[in-house]
Amino acid sequence: MKIVADENIPLVNEFFSRLGEVTCFPGRSLTAADVQDADVLIVRSVTKVNEALLSGSKVKFVGTCTIGVDHLDQAWLDAHRTRWSSAPGCNANSVVEFVYAALAHLNINWLPVKFGIIGCGNVGGLLYKRLKAQGVEVHCYDPNLSLSQNPDLASLEDVLACDVISMHTPLVVDGPHPSFHLLGHKELAQLKSGAVLINAGRGAVIDNQALLDVLTARTDLRVVLDVWEPEPDISLELLDKVLLGSPHIAGYSYDGKLNGTEIVYQALCKHFDVLPKASIAALVPPLANNQLRVDDESKTVFEIAQSLIKQVYDIVADDSRLRETAQKALNGEIKFGEGFDNLRKHYPKRREFHNYRVHLESISEADKQWLQVLGFHCV
Repeated sequence: MKIVADENIPLVNEFFSRLGEVTCFPGRSLTAADVQDADVLIVRSVTKVNEALLSGSKVKFVGTCTIGVDHLDQAWLDAHRTRWSSAPGCNANSVVEFVYAALAHLNINWLPVKFGIIGCGNVGGLLYKRLKAQGVEVHCYDPNLSLSQNPDLASLEDVLACDVISMHTPLVVDGPHPSFHLLGHKELAQLKSGAVLINAGRGAVIDNQALLDVLTARTDLRVVLDVWEPEPDISLELLDKVLLGSPHIAGYSYDGKLNGTEIVYQALCKHFDVLPKASIAALVPPLANNQLRVDDESKTVFEIAQSLIKQVYDIVADDSRLRETAQKALNGEIKFGEGFDNLRKHYPKRREFHNYRVHLESISEADKQWLQVLGFHCV
């Protein structure tokens, strides 16, 4: 069996070579010629899987190691009896930790604020559960859910009136609830003074030109963008206006990417009725040197959380690398789109909070539990 895969999928050979011959290519530049003789195609979100790519090929299984599937032409795949599978929830925890890291860096204590979430699927739903467990007032907008599924559902207008709004909706361009340009000039104008807007879902859910116009007119808004419209050739003017910008890496924790690989591997095994023989547990040893420190336990639990998060994930480094890439592009040293993709391709190995332990002696059990909701192991 011939398997063509994106070269940036971690442990792709370790998992899939047990099932066939694996050949890797850059995902964004994958061509029809690359997949012509393949039986299986394994991709990420940068590869558009459609008739242009697969027509005339032997591919009968497509796996995407991502939560989102808007890069797959599902109708075409179904019509041509090509089985496809995704990895729902694989990097949800990674994205949630990105949100916490952004707020911690911006010194925004999320405990006393009114928190809005747009899109409460795998990612937004996990963020919702964490915030509720920490005692935060949360309002959610998701037209695909009912009050029985989420008792804190609210209108889009109500969510836009919150102090912090975090967006986690997939990109949907048709149907009863399209999300394309869900936030345009009208919606962005509703944001309250000093509001925080985070988009770690899909770039085109916010009209990026409208956002640039609003940020040009208003300096009070605090915006964090991990996703852009379009990618990889994003608006450098918009990057200059946001407080934190990153190259679509919120879900790029090593743990999240490994989850995606394993989920698609298991789906392929099931498709061919083969018993899975590879696993993350067998291939990846526990993290060494996983002890974190707290220098002053008399600080508030939010301040302790800020310290712990920064030790694990320096989100400012992501922002700095993107801005350095933009400056090089403006200087004519590189093409920005290629630099954007290289930041993703060579992204440092980021481990999630649950891999770390912290020894705490004098803080309350309630505060320990609050930190454990974030994922840290408190002893």
